[in-house]
Amino acid sequence: MAAGGLAGLLPAQTQLEYALLDADTPQEKENLVYQYLKKMDSRERDLTVPELGGDLQWLNTAGPISLHKDLCGKVVVLDFFTYCCINCLHLLPDLHALERQYSDKDGLIIVGVHSAKFPNEKVLDNIKSAVLRYNIVHPVVNDADATLWHELEVSCWPTLVILGPRGNMLFSLVGEGHREKLFLFTSITLKFYKERGQIKDNNIGIKLYRDTLPPSPLLFPGKVTVDNSGEKLVIADTGHHRILVTQKNGHILHIIGGPSSGRRDGRFSEAAFNSPQGIAIKNNVIYVADTENHLIRKIDLELEMVTTVAGIGIQGVDKEGGAKGEEQPISSPWDVVFGNSISGTQEGDVLWIAMAGTHQVWALMLEGGKLPKGSDLKKGVCLRFAGSGNEENRNNAYPHKAGFAQPSGLSLASEEPWNCLFVADSESSTVRTISLKDGAVKHLVGGERDPLNLFAFGDVDGAGINAKLQHPLGVTWDKKRKLLYVADSYNHKIKVVDPKMKNCATLAGTGEASDVIGSSFAQSTFNEPGGLCVEENGRLMYVADTNNHQIKVLDLETKILSMALPILNPEACDVPDNLPVQKDKITNLPKLPKSAPVLQLPSLTVAPGQTIQFLLKLTLPPDSKLNEEAPNSWFITAEDNTWLLQGQCLSGEIKDISCQIIIPFQLPRSCLSAEAILAVKACLYYCSKGSSACMMKGVSFNQPLQIASTNQGCLTQVELIHVFLTN
Repeated sequence: MAAGGLAGLLPAQTQLEYALLDADTPQEKENLVYQYLKKMDSRERDLTVPELGGDLQWLNTAGPISLHKDLCGKVVVLDFFTYCCINCLHLLPDLHALERQYSDKDGLIIVGVHSAKFPNEKVLDNIKSAVLRYNIVHPVVNDADATLWHELEVSCWPTLVILGPRGNMLFSLVGEGHREKLFLFTSITLKFYKERGQIKDNNIGIKLYRDTLPPSPLLFPGKVTVDNSGEKLVIADTGHHRILVTQKNGHILHIIGGPSSGRRDGRFSEAAFNSPQGIAIKNNVIYVADTENHLIRKIDLELEMVTTVAGIGIQGVDKEGGAKGEEQPISSPWDVVFGNSISGTQEGDVLWIAMAGTHQVWALMLEGGKLPKGSDLKKGVCLRFAGSGNEENRNNAYPHKAGFAQPSGLSLASEEPWNCLFVADSESSTVRTISLKDGAVKHLVGGERDPLNLFAFGDVDGAGINAKLQHPLGVTWDKKRKLLYVADSYNHKIKVVDPKMKNCATLAGTGEASDVIGSSFAQSTFNEPGGLCVEENGRLMYVADTNNHQIKVLDLETKILSMALPILNPEACDVPDNLPVQKDKITNLPKLPKSAPVLQLPSLTVAPGQTIQFLLKLTLPPDSKLNEEAPNSWFITAEDNTWLLQGQCLSGEIKDISCQIIIPFQLPRSCLSAEAILAVKACLYYCSKGSSACMMKGVSFNQPLQIASTNQGCLTQVELIHVFLTN
């Protein structure tokens, strides 16, 4: 057993650390580590790590791994982490680089020991999502009860423990920023034990979780925002390392970056991001928190160009700032929102940044101006606005003396009496406010009074400190109702806060991590929602339901949560946006058999620009199956009203009829008639299971439209249900 846990390493390793400070050359450092290993290896009794319990759950492996059997003969790096922790995320690039340099054939294995901070992080499915989201390719064990953590007396996240080939503890590294030591200790340990013939080159049974997943239009979308018109959505498709600009019906207008991570400015097709999160749009300009590149990027939709406006591409440790944006190192920006300086004449002349990596809120001056309790600043300057840089839940009248804990979401309420920034402070499980008059940082809901207690989380509706949240990642202000909505991420809920009364209540979600579209907000479910936004008129809320890989749409007036926003690639559409309908496209659509029934639907009152979601549910006769090789499809026609089809996706494949098919349709902004008929048709090929006969069947749904002059401004759903009968 490990006598005294990591404390047993402390005397010898502390001596080594001091000696390394005095060493001048790499050779001297290597010799010091080599001599240290000789001393540790000759100890009468190894400091050994206890075996991991056989009942623990493993990821990225073919089965459970034994430290003392399967990993005998390997140098093992144990990474004690929890997936919410920004410091743990900062360590991952170092581990990725180490894995690229040394494989299991070389004798090195990294094992992630997930030791949860929050209850939600103990759930295996949630750890699976994190492993995929952060591209972790080494084995991970879910030590949900922190058994090994306690056995070794680990005290903080992240902690690395380096083991020799007998499971003997050799080094520990606490916190982030030890890349040089990690590589030095690991390389010399491999060399030392190879010389002694104790390193084995056998393969470990790695089976990556990511290889078992089907493709998805979105992958862990972190944030979503809507422009002032309510017609254009911007989605941070975080797992695909790209930004999507879509119409409100899901039709893609621009794909910027992706699908692989990278760091490149330039045309949309050339640009590259690395796990982008926060986004803000104004007119035709989008600003992006390019989180894992440690950059703020600018997207110009007119020029179709991406540029860098803040950050140098590597993680910064500066907690003051003040340099010109592109010369100023920054650390893991997680959200951005437009704001106004107190002396500026231009609307939106400041970009506020939730700087999760340094536990602060920063500002990028888009024009010259002045911040509360600050001096005049030039255009382009990027600097700290609030937060000392200490990870705390500390409120203070002086913004630089306040403390945040991984701020991850921002929203602006510029109107009186609020005139503040709302901050989702994830690691303190609170929502805080920063006054834009004097910079004072105040508590709104969640957490507790002790600024050093970052474990005051839960799921409790209530007022002020009596309300409890669990790692909230997003906030958005509803100007119409004067309410704040919170993505209470680890409670899998959307909460609503009345900032006047400090009341916090559940708006949507049951608290279960799943994907259910219920008949009401209260019956619907989410899975770690990371961001949300409300359109200017206050009707629709869009939620980045991160672990469900969806954008969900909530109607705040009817209290109905609609189906997830379908993301339709431009190449899937027969008609490009804003172009007249091409005659040859219509003639190329399939012809239904004469026997196909025509079903008349009740008339629907709609408005110009309104979105209709047709929900198609088809059922085959008993003992029949869809011929998946045949061209099964849906398509839309509008005889005598082809103006309706301008800019629409006119057809799509039907690959699976076991679930509802979503067909989005947005009425043109300019309607040429007060009445029209839209036909939604489906053509299927299916076979009887008992014979080789294959049939072609079809159905047509005729939808009369009454087009009103007033803008309804909401999403309408129409169910299209048909059961095909046996011949």
